[in-house]
Amino acid sequence: MALKKSELYSTIWKSCDELRGGMDASQYKDYVLILLFIKYVSDRYAGDSKALIVVPKGGSFADLVALQGKADIGDKINVIIAKLADANGLKGVIDVADFNDSDKLGKGKDMVDRLSNLVALFNNPNLDFRNNRAGGDDLLGDAYEYLMKNFATESGKSKGQFYTPAEVSRIMAKVIGVGNARRADQSIYDPTCGSGSLLLNAFDEARHLTRLSLSLYGQEMDNATAALAKMNMILHDAPEAEIWKDNTLSSPHWKGKNGSLLTHDFVVANPPFSTKAWSNGIDPLNDQYHRFEYGIPPEKNGDYAFLLHVLASLKPTGKGAIILPHGVLFRGGAEADIRTAILKQGYIKGIIGLPVNLFYGTSIPACIIVLDKEGSVGRKGVFLIDASKGFIKDGPKNRLRAQDIHKIVTTFNEGLEIDRYSRLVPLKEIEANDFNLNIPRYIDSSDPEDLQDIDAHLRGGIPNRDIDELSAYWDVFPGIRKALFKKGDRSGYSELKIPHTELKKTIFGNPEFSAFNESITQRFMEWSSLNKKKLKAIKVGTLPKALIDELGEDILATFRKAQLIDAYDVYQHLLNYWEAAMQDDVYQISQIGWQSTVDGGPNTDLLPREVVIHKFFKAEAEAIEGLEAERDEVSRKIEELCEENGGDEELLAEAATEKGTYTKVSVKARLAGIKKDRDAAEERKLLEALVELFEAETAAKKKVKEAQARLDEQVTKKYSQLNEASLKDLVVEEKWLATLGADVQTELDRLTQALTSRIKLLAERYQMPLPALEKELANLSATVEGHLMTMGFAW
Repeated sequence: MALKKSELYSTIWKSCDELRGGMDASQYKDYVLILLFIKYVSDRYAGDSKALIVVPKGGSFADLVALQGKADIGDKINVIIAKLADANGLKGVIDVADFNDSDKLGKGKDMVDRLSNLVALFNNPNLDFRNNRAGGDDLLGDAYEYLMKNFATESGKSKGQFYTPAEVSRIMAKVIGVGNARRADQSIYDPTCGSGSLLLNAFDEARHLTRLSLSLYGQEMDNATAALAKMNMILHDAPEAEIWKDNTLSSPHWKGKNGSLLTHDFVVANPPFSTKAWSNGIDPLNDQYHRFEYGIPPEKNGDYAFLLHVLASLKPTGKGAIILPHGVLFRGGAEADIRTAILKQGYIKGIIGLPVNLFYGTSIPACIIVLDKEGSVGRKGVFLIDASKGFIKDGPKNRLRAQDIHKIVTTFNEGLEIDRYSRLVPLKEIEANDFNLNIPRYIDSSDPEDLQDIDAHLRGGIPNRDIDELSAYWDVFPGIRKALFKKGDRSGYSELKIPHTELKKTIFGNPEFSAFNESITQRFMEWSSLNKKKLKAIKVGTLPKALIDELGEDILATFRKAQLIDAYDVYQHLLNYWEAAMQDDVYQISQIGWQSTVDGGPNTDLLPREVVIHKFFKAEAEAIEGLEAERDEVSRKIEELCEENGGDEELLAEAATEKGTYTKVSVKARLAGIKKDRDAAEERKLLEALVELFEAETAAKKKVKEAQARLDEQVTKKYSQLNEASLKDLVVEEKWLATLGADVQTELDRLTQALTSRIKLLAERYQMPLPALEKELANLSATVEGHLMTMGFAW
């Protein structure tokens, strides 16, 4: 059976359960990732004399498996890891966790059981990494990212800095243009690389688009995190990446032949925010690397120190991106001087404002500053994006969706100016604002105020101004506007023609809405027709990630010109379904091809039974539903009879079990006990009726079970009869496209709900003007006064 991506994630995450309790996530991640690493390199490289990673005798995962249940398992695991580390120069990288630590892993049998269970989880036939890559799609690398994200989430604010969310990493890789690399000797550098996610996303972007494996350089101050980065490089099939452990600002490791900083084509960075000790070990006035020629950052805030290091590490044609807190855009003093100097040099190409609470080390808002030395000469402006509102909640953090990433990247790379979202701000305007780059100065992304109309509150009517603001709808549905509103009693105001309750019915029933609905359905059918052949052409070796990129671009292109519907919302439906189910299907096909049966049984992962039933056995399924309805009707009668006659003083009181329920056995027992009792004739009649119902229920259940068994047999047989063409038709058309079509329909429902809700709000807001309110108040006051007088109270 092919390895499912979702199954890989969940299986590996179960290994963490074995370690929780004795240590926190920042510690147990080392144990899990080391075992994952040993399993991976053993599967991939054992016995390969030409491999870059050597798996020595006594240093493989198979040697770990042999230790299960042995009293000295912890000590012997350390020995095996040491052999693998020595053979590959990985001392201090994969031997950072002590597998014989009784404080963390338990003593005696507890340690033996815990470690044995941990090894057993990885010794799973489904976790075979020898063929984990589907033609370059990195399942294992993705699993590593999944683990790192979860570790960062569990580690909390103080210990989650080692991980940059993959969504942000992908944006940075795309906006600096690593996909435009032309030579294999070009390089990517991250001076604060953490666990390496930024570096690797840039590396994967270049490899995905150009098939080039660019040189990777990283530096990380924390020992354990640097070790994670080195393992991460190997797990992502980038074993030649250079990772150095040291302080980048005080001791930059990567240098050119003359001792100056080694410069790179691309630089990415997510440094610690506003670090106070940045200048330890540095004399900024006499910096031998000439990083502070545009100014010296404040003594207790190192944000600009890292930005200046990135700038100094770029080639004259280099491009970079750095994540920094929003304060760097507007703070004064020394930072303002540096910002001004850099802007005047034209090095800042753009700034992307991100949502709050994206990062694991902090919840404050951050931005991506995009640097471009090549295009600096003659630069006339800075391209700004306010992407602060595009996200979803994901546990304790916010997360960028696929549609948010795509919108940011497309907008930035194509220089699209979108109202309330993006703008190319001229340098002259920035200079007029004292080189303050605070995004709200230039882009107003706030929601427009919902103004109240005092005259409408006083005299009634719905302001035409509010109705006109829905012009995007009326451009498509002019007839619906006429069907909903009529002219009011004075200029500038209208009234609803229909009751509030009729709004949705009126909209749905209008021919214009039906035509619009049909046009959206037709657009989806166009996309389906365009991609149906492509989907059926998936085969062993197909690149799943390349496929979803193509599908996504096609669906955006198809819906971009659609009125009212946001193409990115439709795109998100596709990506959601891909993440939930479709990617597992495609990965499976890319590994084993189109198979209707696997391991001797139906391939229900690829082709769910319900799809087969709906296509071939609809009548049989409907017959079972009929039998189930008959069974449920009998069960309902039993419930009603027992409910009506089952109280303490009722006829069935003595027929209940000790738990107060009724069964055929308990009812028959009571019936036998009163068989000759003349005074119990009424109870006996009731009990006999109940027994008859129980027997009818048993017979009905039997019919359902037998019919279901026959259907199951027919369905199982059908799987073995399906040829490849039939399987493709069912999966592509009845599963994938049918699901996506239903998802697109929800966008129409959302659109209608938004229009209906707004009109209803406006109608209710102004339905009772001041005179009517005063009259109602007077009536209510009179009613209350009358009641008080009736009760003898003067008023």
